[in-house]
Amino acid sequence: MTRDYDVAIVGYGPTGAVLANLLGAAGIRVAVFERESGIVDLPRAVAFDGEVMRVFQALGLADAIAPAVRPSAGMRYVSAQGRTLVVREPARGEGPQGWAIHYLFHQPSLEQVLRDGVARYPNVGVFHRHEVREVADGATTAVVRVVDPAGETRTVSASFVVGCDGARSLVRRAIGADHEDLGLHQPWLVVDFVLERDVDLPPTTVQYCEPQRPTTYVNVIGRRRRWEIMLMPGDDPETIAQPESMWRLVGRWLKPGDARIERSAVYTFHSLIARRWRSGRLLIAGDAAHQTPPFLGQGMCAGIRDAANLAWKLALVLRGVAHERLLDTYDSERLPHVREFIELAVRMGNIIQTTDPAVAAERDRQLAGDGAPALLVYPTPQIGPGVRDDAPPPVGVVFPQPRLDDGRRLDEAIGGGFAVIGAADAIAGVSGRTRERWDSMRVVAVDRPGAALSDWLAAHEARAVMLRPDRYVMGLARSAGDLDRLTALVSA
Repeated sequence: MTRDYDVAIVGYGPTGAVLANLLGAAGIRVAVFERESGIVDLPRAVAFDGEVMRVFQALGLADAIAPAVRPSAGMRYVSAQGRTLVVREPARGEGPQGWAIHYLFHQPSLEQVLRDGVARYPNVGVFHRHEVREVADGATTAVVRVVDPAGETRTVSASFVVGCDGARSLVRRAIGADHEDLGLHQPWLVVDFVLERDVDLPPTTVQYCEPQRPTTYVNVIGRRRRWEIMLMPGDDPETIAQPESMWRLVGRWLKPGDARIERSAVYTFHSLIARRWRSGRLLIAGDAAHQTPPFLGQGMCAGIRDAANLAWKLALVLRGVAHERLLDTYDSERLPHVREFIELAVRMGNIIQTTDPAVAAERDRQLAGDGAPALLVYPTPQIGPGVRDDAPPPVGVVFPQPRLDDGRRLDEAIGGGFAVIGAADAIAGVSGRTRERWDSMRVVAVDRPGAALSDWLAAHEARAVMLRPDRYVMGLARSAGDLDRLTALVSA
């Protein structure tokens, strides 16, 4: 425990586990400290999107995860009169990321696959029942003070510490980052049931936009079902979380004997973003950096995007390929991206959380006044300024993953690092310095793109595109000189 590490990760939830997998695959020496003895065997997050499944693909774990998840059957926002106000379409077939656009899952099963993935890497040490009590930044290393299962305090040094340690993050406090508040703070009762018999329940997720008691129903996976029930004025959180209260609240759908209660808790749904995600050698990710209400199912997704953004930057810095200032682009890129999802989640939450009958009636009129429900479309935000060209989308937006001419998904052909895709003469014409940088950055060049990629390039009037390891578009090129310029964005 006294040896040094390249990266110490505090917290071993999905964000920490994905980061550990990515760094492990990059050959980085990692220590993961987790205060629990194992996986918390209760559902928490229940949804993720196609971009996250693509990250799991990059980890080499998509095939192991696929049996534990299912594509979403869609979602409906329904008024008190039973009128559909907003719909999210079912996840049919492969979406732009090469996977279904949206999935439902059981978190403990997913976490087991992620942790099994970490076990592949002898350069990653996982220390359960180790509670981190203090982290401190230093000129050349960061210091982690941790209490082991025997109650002994140990000190570990690492080049960088990443706090994936949740909403009450110790690492965030050490950074000294306060929150920007986007305005939503509402307590809800969350109850997970496991069906004991077949019950006629909706196949889709339903947001019951009923002023007297806004409620969400989620058909999770297998026989698991979730209800999220908004607390109203006068509700006592302790009383409402009692079994008799819960059965009363779901009585229109379930009766005792239909199912057993697996888990229940009262949560306050927050919309918060930490103003700083890095201070020197300390960084934060996941709920430590941001909290989003669950109305889009994007909470865990945001943390995994954090890990995908940060991992390759840490690897380049630790390998000496890039300057440490590359890490300054982590929050500059991620902050505006996650903000767009949180702001949309707040707006969708405002739809369902309306409790004034007159306001609800006006909402219903506006959303479905012409008889057709509004369509919920997820945003595809541009990352903020950082390792990308200063240009409008598709620059800074996640690149699609089409099937190639041989039937493979794109990432199966180009791997998990940087990639340049385009015309042979544009790629061949780059400078010797760029070739050297490509070697150090482990860039894969594809100069025979095939039909789908050629069509994408033509549609964007580009001769080549440069992709980052997290599969966001670094920039478009119309000449070899453009590729030289893009490559220089990752400075040594």
